[in-house]
Amino acid sequence: MNFKLIETDRLLLKGLSTEDMTAIFERNLKPKIKILLGHRSDEDYEKEYHKYKNGYASYNRSFMLFLLVDKASDKIIGRCGLHNWNVDHRRAEIGYGMEDETYKKQGLMSEAVEAIIAYGFEQMNLNRIEALVAPQNAASLKLLEKNNFVWEGVLRNHYYISGTFEDSVMFSKLQEEYLKEKK
Repeated sequence: MNFKLIETDRLLLKGLSTEDMTAIFERNLKPKIKILLGHRSDEDYEKEYHKYKNGYASYNRSFMLFLLVDKASDKIIGRCGLHNWNVDHRRAEIGYGMEDETYKKQGLMSEAVEAIIAYGFEQMNLNRIEALVAPQNAASLKLLEKNNFVWEGVLRNHYYISGTFEDSVMFSKLQEEYLKEKK
């Protein structure tokens, strides 16, 4: 397995493609997979296994997932990546989650998101990075604002979660905006 590695001040981001994830499931048993992917429970494993069995990518969609590894403890503490990557149209959706509560509110996700945005525009040659967020997710809204994402609107009844439809707020960042910020 060849991780794509990104190093920040406090994190090591280990990148996995659709092919890498498929290889992990084809070459390893459940206990090893849980360790490799930082699953904390059988439920985490089952969710990932379901994605694997149903196919990680389609003919024009893929992803790049990064495991967030705390340098001090060498522990996988979260995930950040670009999914719904449409190669033809050079766009992807950013997603992130801190899986270990003790690492929240320390700026680590902000550090990871900044690195993933740079990777998306510089290595994947994306023109657009999108973000979809629940309107009540204050932490995520603040993170996107900090990274200069532009509010585009609300997608009504966009997600079906726990028996109810929920809205999503759509944000984006364009490569030209990213390049202006770098100057």
